[in-house]
Amino acid sequence: MRAISMIVTAGLMLATSLAAQSGSPSPAEFTAGLQLGYASGFGIQVHGTAAGFADGFPLRPRFGIGYASVEPGRALDARRVFINNNTNGTPEERARVWNFKLDLLFPVEVLALRRAYAFGGVRHARFNANFRFVGGNEDFDVRSKHWGLGGGLESYFGVSPRVDMVFTAGLEYFFASTLTAHDTAYSPDGDDVNPREDYTYADADAAVGQPKLAPNLLMGFSYRF
Repeated sequence: MRAISMIVTAGLMLATSLAAQSGSPSPAEFTAGLQLGYASGFGIQVHGTAAGFADGFPLRPRFGIGYASVEPGRALDARRVFINNNTNGTPEERARVWNFKLDLLFPVEVLALRRAYAFGGVRHARFNANFRFVGGNEDFDVRSKHWGLGGGLESYFGVSPRVDMVFTAGLEYFFASTLTAHDTAYSPDGDDVNPREDYTYADADAAVGQPKLAPNLLMGFSYRF
């Protein structure tokens, strides 16, 4: 929760700072959006954007929260690395990622797009993969938390005076982080906790589908208040 609080606090501080600089007679503009699409799996994202805080200031701060259902990894390999060498039971698996985003948007001219923005910022992802072996008496989660960076391009098309249709294409990169399951943890720096046999972080990394390089292709709508 501390990492999430840091991102939210940074976003609020940035918005407050921009508001304090406001010398424009134009009122500040706030936008809320909802998008669906591909984010290393089926994903949904909600976000809020602010603009018009300072006359001539070109950047728009945006805070977003994304959720995606992603590929969990290889169930049998994860079982060996984190739990035991048993092979009984029928594997069932699922995984999800919560992604907290803080971006700055900048207007750009691309092709014939009338309202296009480049964006970039910081990411914090929380990954959880569940592996359940039906008939094998095993049910465990592998978790990790990752900092990362992201960027991309998006374009707006007016539907009504306050509603826009939005298309977004982006790419996110997440730094390696500790993978934890039950009482075992593998870290990129080799500071492992209760590692099984001779397994290392490289083995855990290969067994689990935690976020690394994540493309995003989303579409949705935004509403200007």
